[in-house]
Amino acid sequence: MSRPSIALIADPTSSEGCREYLADAVELLTGAPPVRIDSRHFATGGRGRGVRDGGRLRLQVPEERLDFVPDVVLLYEIPPHRRRDLAAFQELLQTHDVVTLGTGAEAWRTATEKNLTVARFHRDGVAQMETVVLSRPSVWEAADVFDRLGGDTWARPVVGTGGDDTFHVTTPDLLEYATAYYAEHGTDWMLSRDAGNITADGLRHQFRVFVLGGQVVHAREHLQPEPDTPCNTCRGATPVHIDPPDLSPRLTELAVAATASVGLPFAGVDLAIENGGVVFEVNVQPAFVDGQVEVEKVAVPYVQAHLDAFELARGGPSRGLTASA
Repeated sequence: MSRPSIALIADPTSSEGCREYLADAVELLTGAPPVRIDSRHFATGGRGRGVRDGGRLRLQVPEERLDFVPDVVLLYEIPPHRRRDLAAFQELLQTHDVVTLGTGAEAWRTATEKNLTVARFHRDGVAQMETVVLSRPSVWEAADVFDRLGGDTWARPVVGTGGDDTFHVTTPDLLEYATAYYAEHGTDWMLSRDAGNITADGLRHQFRVFVLGGQVVHAREHLQPEPDTPCNTCRGATPVHIDPPDLSPRLTELAVAATASVGLPFAGVDLAIENGGVVFEVNVQPAFVDGQVEVEKVAVPYVQAHLDAFELARGGPSRGLTASA
């Protein structure tokens, strides 16, 4: 069987570097690097175009001298605030039956806009901390929610990344600051009851669980020495890798259920074991924090899932995962 033509479409303005790990995984599995494409060309207002070529999809960006017919598309490392602009492109990929895990525009939106995630979890019975969505509330309205949630809360924007613009709100003064901050930025936000996810040593901690095709492929615990700071590795948390068999069954169950709830075939789920186990959020395109470990544990299985679906589409045997979202 000939080697598939693989496009790696990502946003080069992102500093996460996931595209480098994915490119390494592609070359490791196929012996050749992917064709790299700037995702902004195919966002709303971009100059890229997709045209039908027989039964195939041809991607063209004339000023970049790009003219390419992919068998497989890896659509990854798209910042949250730019994902909506790719919805039409995702539909184009889906219409042309291009092999990709990135065609679920509705699932992307449900996971990216955290107010929609909260509503979906509520619908499906996925455990989460009590959360109230706020849109330009008055100081008094915010204070009423703060009191109802017990006076120990986390404020976060509806759309955000890396724990940015997130505050541990424990006093009326901090609440007033957060309320004014989001109002100044024109941002809808949420207030959630604190999960009390503190270790015996006083570290804030949570888990990131990678789910692919309904199975946990990798996990890590994030340990944050600053308990008022989000548990993101980019905010100073230390990651400790966990093999799936060593993960709590409850966390495995929750991570798989949360991924299915938002409609994604692949995700990184943030959650805590406290309170019987609760989910914080589902990451559409979770970052890789350790190249060597997570290329092997996450990037390679992710790329392999695309290759398996490509083989299946050409009449090969099924290995249990289809590239649809």
